[in-house]
Amino acid sequence: MIGRLRGLLAWKQPPYLLIDAHGVGYELEASLTTFQTLPELGADVTLHTHLVVREDAHTLYGFASTAERSLFRHLIRVTGIGPRLALLILSGMSVEAFGRCVRDNDVVALTRLPGIGKKIAERLVIEMRDRIGELGADPTRVVLPGGATGTAAINPIDDAISALIALGYKLPEASRMVNAVDSDGLGSEAIIRLALQASVRR
Repeated sequence: MIGRLRGLLAWKQPPYLLIDAHGVGYELEASLTTFQTLPELGADVTLHTHLVVREDAHTLYGFASTAERSLFRHLIRVTGIGPRLALLILSGMSVEAFGRCVRDNDVVALTRLPGIGKKIAERLVIEMRDRIGELGADPTRVVLPGGATGTAAINPIDDAISALIALGYKLPEASRMVNAVDSDGLGSEAIIRLALQASVRR
C-alpha cells in the first residue's frame, strides 16, 4: 500500500494530477478540497494516498489531510458508495460539515450533494454514525508549497467544464453549473468549487 507520496507537481486538472517522484510519474485522483491546497506546477508537494486495486485498474487517490483520507476510506465501505462518488462528496462538503450532517441526521443536506439520493443519504447517516468519531479533527494540510511557477490554464471555464465531466456530470449539466457562477478572474479550480457549492445549495 502506498500511504504517502512526495515529489514535484508536474500536471493538474481536476480530478487528476501527476506527481514526479524521482523520475517516476504517479497519476492520482483528488477532490477539489485537496486541489485548492495544491501549489504551482513544478513545486514540491506531499499527499496522503490510498490505492484502490481492481481487476482492470490500480487507481491512486491523493488527499491533503489525513482526516480527508480517513473519511474517504469510510465512505467507500458504505454500500453504494464507490471511489468516484466518495470524491464528489469530498469535493462538495468538508470533513467537518459531513460530520455535522451525520450527527444531526441531516439527510436533506446530504441529498444536495451530486449523485446522492435520499436512500443513499439515509444509508450514509446510519452507517457513518458509529464511524464519524474515528475521522479525527486534524485539518492540517500536508501540501508543501515551493517557489516554482507553473503555467496557467488557457481557458479556466473550459477546464472547469471538462473537470466536472470527468467527475461524472453530463456536458449540458456541467456547462450550466459553470455558467451559473461568477467566474471573472478565477482559475478553473475555484470555478469548479463554486459550481459544486451552488449545486449543493439548490
